[in-house]
Amino acid sequence: MAETIGVIGGSGLYELLSDADAVDVGTPYGPPSAAITVGTLDGKPVAFVPRHGTGHELTPHRINYRANLWALRSLGVRQVLAPCAVGSLDPALTPGSLVVPDQVIDRTSGRDRTFYDVVGAAVHVGFADPYCARGRATVRAQGNELGLDLTDGGALVVIDGPRFSTRAESRWHAAAGGRIVGMTGMPEAALARELALCYTTIALVTDHDAGVESGTGVTQAQVLEAFAAGLDDVRRLLSATVGSLGSGDCECRHALDGLKLPIELP
Repeated sequence: MAETIGVIGGSGLYELLSDADAVDVGTPYGPPSAAITVGTLDGKPVAFVPRHGTGHELTPHRINYRANLWALRSLGVRQVLAPCAVGSLDPALTPGSLVVPDQVIDRTSGRDRTFYDVVGAAVHVGFADPYCARGRATVRAQGNELGLDLTDGGALVVIDGPRFSTRAESRWHAAAGGRIVGMTGMPEAALARELALCYTTIALVTDHDAGVESGTGVTQAQVLEAFAAGLDDVRRLLSATVGSLGSGDCECRHALDGLKLPIELP
């Protein structure tokens, strides 16, 4: 049987699935953002969770990232694709561009960021390369095959939100090596690694961040409009990637090798 692939993304993406059913999954960390939609895409089983809830009611700092990842693993998911909307810190990356980041800079605070917060049981998981190399290669290959405007590599800066950056912050993030900026990439990527899940982000550029160009700065309405405009490309890329992802071995699957875990994983 084909391995179930997890997708964490905007609510407009669940329509990709056929024969879809909603599944309520309980976790030790509370409920996920919404019921998990389980169905098929390109003949492969897929489990989808709307990151912000079914009505986009959850702001980035209120998302239960631990419950979302735990629920997906409970359903047999070992590979996760995580599309998201981002602002561009690079003038060359224009709205509508797709980016497959290879690094992340975490600027968030106050979020539950580990499964192993247990007194007397320190667990340190490697995170030098935060995204799955095999997943990234598959996304790149399918993006090129589809003729999409796809950029390979770059660091994703993750901020708390829900407000957008000031111009000074935006320039600071770019000076630190960031190429794109978003609000949901962490601790999502780190938690996936703590569960030995393959995790790949597909970032859709919706705007130039405040420090890149002059003007009044981006608004929420503009971001949502730009995301809706690029959603078809994201859907096409997700569908092609799911159809091409294999279930072979990779380094992500061995992230917990040799570690003594204080909890039992699903």
